[in-house]
Amino acid sequence: MRTIKVVACSVIMLTLLVPVSAQVSDFITIDVPGASSTFPRGINPEGDIVGFYLVGAASHGFLLRQGIVTDIDVPGPSATRPRSINPQGDIAGFYVAGGVTHGFLFVEGSFTTIDVPGASSTQPFGINPRGDIVGQYSAGGINHGFLLHEGTFAAIDVPGASSAGAFGINSRGDIVGQYSAGGITHGFLLDKHGSLTTIDVPGASSTQPLGINPRGDISGMYTAGGITHGFLVDKEGNYTSIDVPGASSTAAQGINPRGNIVGTYSAGGITHGFLAR
Repeated sequence: MRTIKVVACSVIMLTLLVPVSAQVSDFITIDVPGASSTFPRGINPEGDIVGFYLVGAASHGFLLRQGIVTDIDVPGPSATRPRSINPQGDIAGFYVAGGVTHGFLFVEGSFTTIDVPGASSTQPFGINPRGDIVGQYSAGGINHGFLLHEGTFAAIDVPGASSAGAFGINSRGDIVGQYSAGGITHGFLLDKHGSLTTIDVPGASSTQPLGINPRGDISGMYTAGGITHGFLVDKEGNYTSIDVPGASSTAAQGINPRGNIVGTYSAGGITHGFLAR
């Protein structure tokens, strides 16, 4: 397995401009009927949404397309968690079987298992229109990011970091993710040329970019003062915090080319999904 070479590093600090209430026209709640919690994770240009939901201790995957929910469950495992969907409808995610976490690719009704060689767990998080997949794997007790391109794995590690993970990839091959260093979780943008930019929300103890669209808009979440908030960063570096009204926490996940964002919020002890348009 090869390693992606980081050719340059820079750091940007994001500045809060305006509250999300002045930017987002509406929030739509997404709850799978009968579920105790719903977790949307990815959205494609057509507006198809994937994620997972809980019923008791069981975790099931779902596809929400034109208002219809379809279950996506790898046969046998105790948990299936789709994370991303591309324009063709290909879905990447992971499942748990026998206490081990494996990745999967779901194409036209068929599952293909994805395992990084030598890893104790593999978790795909993002897929782009070309079928490139990014994610996180564990080996020797350390978390690393990975890129799967044309059947070849490449490790993604930030110099000086104790761990890393890749969460989103766009059609240009730009990758977003996180790394840990000095007890702080930082976000990063790794462009197709190998140039890495650190993304930190000022005052946050944790910044996690989770999605990136073709324009370079980045969605994610950060924690400050013990509260989790969503965020959006455009390609110019302008930053907007995302908080669902009345929620105790909000996490933005996937973003599509139109700028529609899916994620989760907590209210009254229940986790709900949302679509922000």
